[in-house]
Amino acid sequence: MKINNVEIAIIGGTGVYDSGLLTNAKQVKVYTPFGAPADLITVGNYAGTTVAFLPRHGANHAYPPHQVPYRANIWALKELGVKRIIAPCAVGSLQENIHPGEIVVVDQFFDCTKNRKYGFYDGGEVCHISVSEPFCCQLRKLVIKCLEDMGISHHKKGTTVTIEGPRYSTRAESLFFKNVVKADIIGMTLVPECVLAREAEICYTSIATVTDYDSWAEHTVDTASVKNLMQSNVKIIRELLLKLIPQIESERNSCLCSTALQNAMI
Repeated sequence: MKINNVEIAIIGGTGVYDSGLLTNAKQVKVYTPFGAPADLITVGNYAGTTVAFLPRHGANHAYPPHQVPYRANIWALKELGVKRIIAPCAVGSLQENIHPGEIVVVDQFFDCTKNRKYGFYDGGEVCHISVSEPFCCQLRKLVIKCLEDMGISHHKKGTTVTIEGPRYSTRAESLFFKNVVKADIIGMTLVPECVLAREAEICYTSIATVTDYDSWAEHTVDTASVKNLMQSNVKIIRELLLKLIPQIESERNSCLCSTALQNAMI
């Protein structure tokens, strides 16, 4: 089935797998030069808008963070015509004032990954993409407005550390990120996903839901406790998406995402 007019995509993180939120849904297989995406892409109607849904880790969480096919995922969405990506994810807090259950609309990242494919241009052409401001300013403002209107506890900005995973940080690493880097939250999937979206000239915003205090805190982070809080966070994300998506304008006039390659190629 050929579909190429889907302008908005949701890349669902851990716990955000329910493409059943879409009506009149159809699953699409997209072939890319970088292999298969993490799963079939579900295209359907959400809040009156045609939306593509792609589970970042696969529907059955088949891909750990360091093995997610990030390039194939972003390429496939670009093939469908996607211009904006909304990317919920689960993160740990590195600061006392950022509490589990809150949302951080991140504006910066610090990359501590090691073995990932960071771009589409591996030879022939060289691309130095600018990520001084890594996230779409237009989408970020709209997300913040929706959170404010809904009365959801959130932070309007924050720096996130992306680690390689799949293990959690040691306490020494976590304290380094907290006290030396002075980052706000920590996760495993933002990089290279947001960088690839910029190379594809797709607007991208991360909606980070806090599930725990990272390893610096007195209570050691573990998967069981993360999953428990994640369930309540998913409900909040669904309500947010329902309010956010109908407000996304078709024109991209107030950001530079759509022209990111103009001065990036050598």
